[in-house]
Formats: sequence, C-alpha cells, structure tokens
Amino acid sequence: MKKLKRFAILLTLTILAFGAKAQDSRTDNHAITIVVPNVALLDLETSVAKDFTASFTHSGEAGDKLTAPSSNTDLWLNYSSILPATGVTARRVDVKASTTIAGLDIAVVAGAITTGAGTRGTPGSAVTLTTSDQQLITGIGSAYTVSGASKGHQLTYTFTALDANYANIRSTTGTPVTVTYTLVDY
Repeated sequence: MKKLKRFAILLTLTILAFGAKAQDSRTDNHAITIVVPNVALLDLETSVAKDFTASFTHSGEAGDKLTAPSSNTDLWLNYSSILPATGVTARRVDVKASTTIAGLDIAVVAGAITTGAGTRGTPGSAVTLTTSDQQLITGIGSAYTVSGASKGHQLTYTFTALDANYANIRSTTGTPVTVTYTLVDY
C-alpha cells in the first residue's frame, strides 16, 4: 500500500510537472507585417472647368498694343507622395507646354501650401512655359496636400505680349496649349 501511495504521489507530481509546461506563460507574442505602398500621385483640382481660354484683346484704337488676359488662379495642384525605402530622396513637380505661341509668353507659378502634412514641396519662382520640363516645386518628401479645389498649391497663370517679341505675334482663332505637370523622383 505504501508503494502504491508513493507511486500515486510520484505519478501526480510527474503529471503536474509536465502539465505545468503546457500552461500559458506570462508573456506571448506574434508578428504583424506592415506594408506601406510607394505613392506618387498628382492632379489638378478646380471648382470650375479645368480647361480655359485666355483671350488677348485690342482696343480698336490705331497705335495701341494688345491687352493681355487677366491672370487665371482657378487651378490647384494636389499630390500624395510616399517615398520608397531606398533610391529616392525627394520628388519635384515639373511643368511643360505642348507648344508655344510665337510672340506670347505663358507663365505659371505655384503658391505656398497651407494644407496637408509631411514634407510638402517648396514652390520656386514663376516659370515661363516651354516645351521642355522645368522645375516648379521641389523638395517633396512623404506628404499629402489634401484633395480638392482650394487645397494644395494654387496655380497662377499670367500672359504677356512682350515688346521684344511683338514682331512674332500672329493672329489665331484658338490654338490649344496642353500644360503637363509631372511628379518626378530625384
């Protein structure tokens, strides 16, 4: 009987010892895999039509020069940017025109940004549009501007007929100029 009691006690202790190893501990863990996409998106927003007409006028009085159209401030440049982990340190916005109009200049400038967060870009001075890309905004990191009109960078277009180029001006009933903005890695 004593042997049976000892065996029962020994068996109980063995079961408790192995059973204790199967119990939960004070801590535990698991892995979460985080995925963040590389994002480079840009668009133009407005509360009116994106396309517009800029009409030079003349007074009808002999000896007067052309009058340039008023500046257009209806467009806003919005972007979302998440930089890749390696290889790209910043982004910029380049701008170019599909064509130029002889004797006339179209210039655009981006306003300072007051919406969004992150490393938002820094606008440069006004750019006179050509058919080659030119830097308009530099130093964009991981950032967003907020989407919509009155968000991001307000674009201001100005139009001039400079005296130095006046001899090159020709009449047109409407020459379309497509302005392209590109978010560029650098």
